[in-house]
Amino acid sequence: MATITKLQPRALVRASGGPRYAVALAVDALGTGLLRPFLLLYGVTVLRLSAPATGIAMTVGVVVGLACMPAVGRWLDRGARSAVVAASMLVRVLGVALLLATPAGHVWLFATAALFLGIGNQAWPAAHAALVATVAHGRERDAALAGARALRNAGLGVGALLATACMAGGAAALQGLAAVTGLAYLTAAALAWSVHLHAHLAADPAKDRADGPAPRMRALLAANVVYVFCLNVPEIALPLVLVTQLHASSVWSAAIFVANTVLVVTLQVPVTVLMSRFSRRTVLALAGVVLAASYLGFLAATSLGHGWGAPAVATVSVVCTIGEIIYAGSATALVTALAPAHVLGRALARFQLSTGFGLAVSPAVITALAPHGAAALWGSLAATTLFATAAVATEKDQGTRLSGCVRRAPAGS
Repeated sequence: MATITKLQPRALVRASGGPRYAVALAVDALGTGLLRPFLLLYGVTVLRLSAPATGIAMTVGVVVGLACMPAVGRWLDRGARSAVVAASMLVRVLGVALLLATPAGHVWLFATAALFLGIGNQAWPAAHAALVATVAHGRERDAALAGARALRNAGLGVGALLATACMAGGAAALQGLAAVTGLAYLTAAALAWSVHLHAHLAADPAKDRADGPAPRMRALLAANVVYVFCLNVPEIALPLVLVTQLHASSVWSAAIFVANTVLVVTLQVPVTVLMSRFSRRTVLALAGVVLAASYLGFLAATSLGHGWGAPAVATVSVVCTIGEIIYAGSATALVTALAPAHVLGRALARFQLSTGFGLAVSPAVITALAPHGAAALWGSLAATTLFATAAVATEKDQGTRLSGCVRRAPAGS
């Protein structure tokens, strides 16, 4: 089994798609951080929509945006790589433009803008993973995916901090942030397009199908719906518990969110490299165990009540973040390793469907369980995650990815 023993930043950037593509990722993440955390506020403050109507429109945009994934998968399986990434960025430019053009009170236009933003947000992860899987192979690919996630989280964090500093400007500031976001998406799309990366798949599709059937990955995809709940724990579950159950200051929620971002940025690549000595499926199962342990830790921490409860929750959140890092470093990498080259796009699209569905339903599940007490929330999450972990650990690998040739632009990409 190949193991990464040394990190070389230049090699990592090259394996991630090259310097120009890395800049595209950073610009795209920065623009996303400027607007996405404040999209609800934009609808309420600028467009004067009700909070429930704004929230429903955003949720519909995310869910309906998932419908684009089968088409994205087929496009990727025809060999497209940088073109799909650029398209996922360009469709968000349309969303921002429509957002800026929406008059106050027009909820359907806002919902349409949210739909375009949702399509881009859902298409990007699969397109990006396919691009990296085409450039890099083996454990180098895993490190490249981890490096891109760290870079993206850093960009999102910086964008959110800049946006927060501008919030004093009110509605005009939100419109300005949206305009800058649109320009960032446009710039990132141009940079991604300039990479000119296209995969040459097997010349004999019939032989390729015979040698590498598309893995079903049913247990993995079902388990992934549960695993992705961890991504919404710092943003939804912990603030809800800290404020409504422990009556703690909102400063604790902000500190946990910042700590989560910093840990992901600094540890995503080192932890992924450290875990490269084990199989990806074993690492993914380990992630489930760590996440379930953190959920039980939250259950114990909340029992301490006001006073010690908030510091205990903050401490356990570090364990939860480690589980998130292990999960993020192994899940997509496992899919790219299992899928034959001719169905890599469709496999990643199905994986993104499970991720998007999990992210869409997790806020509703968390907010529905929380009023029934800490045991109902954290006990249910721990039990379900352990069940998902068992499903991941016992599923048999049904295929391995076949390498494709790559055609790309000369130096500088």
